[in-house]
Amino acid sequence: MARLRATFWFALALGVLLEAMLVAAILFWPEFLENLSSIRAMAKDLPVLGDEVLAKIDEQGFPAYVLVQHFFKGCNALGTAAAVLFAAPAIAGEAHRGTLELFLARPYSRARLLSERWLSGALALTLPVVLTSLSVPYLGECVNEYESYGPYLACALHQSLFLLAIYALTFLGSCLSANPTRVALVALFVCVFQFAIYMVKHVTHLSLFRLCDMAVLMPLHEDGRWNAAIVGALVLTIGAAYAASVFVFRRRCP
Repeated sequence: MARLRATFWFALALGVLLEAMLVAAILFWPEFLENLSSIRAMAKDLPVLGDEVLAKIDEQGFPAYVLVQHFFKGCNALGTAAAVLFAAPAIAGEAHRGTLELFLARPYSRARLLSERWLSGALALTLPVVLTSLSVPYLGECVNEYESYGPYLACALHQSLFLLAIYALTFLGSCLSANPTRVALVALFVCVFQFAIYMVKHVTHLSLFRLCDMAVLMPLHEDGRWNAAIVGALVLTIGAAYAASVFVFRRRCP
């Protein structure tokens, strides 16, 4: 029960932070639009940012701006950190505190115990992303931009799959370890490294964040074009990592 309360408060904090960043970004939109040419000039040393992101905002306007600010910047940054922090202590934390034996002593199967722990973290991670994304049309009206809910819901679902893939892999690491700090540090190091190479022109396509960037989200927003290959890979990763977690947890000794 205490863990559920903690998960709830962490999810609420994630939602509040995402919404605060979204509100600030949307209210800044008119000023950003006025200074877009100057911003593009300052970003010329970062081809990935200037040639791809800012050029797309110049072409598509407000929707592209929101996809960058809310999904790529907000959800990918805060969401990735949340995915790791929700998953890393899930099982390894119990082992580290010496409470794993008490956790396993509950009158339920190990598969059920693991599934409840996995699903609570997954919901805490994805619900804030979906709910904050649905506020975009309402906030857009404040700056005279009128948007539909459907495209942002679709983008939120894709973003959720991306974050769940990170969550599921980190959760598997938690099932294999008794040191949640080590699991979290390794996962965060990999994520930061992947985000860093995204900004480097010649290796940007090696970054996992290419699975949830403007090139993927914009077609989805415009006409509902899901990238079947990326979605399939994300779903397969989530399913495989979850199945592996169940397999490991069933054979784990306190």
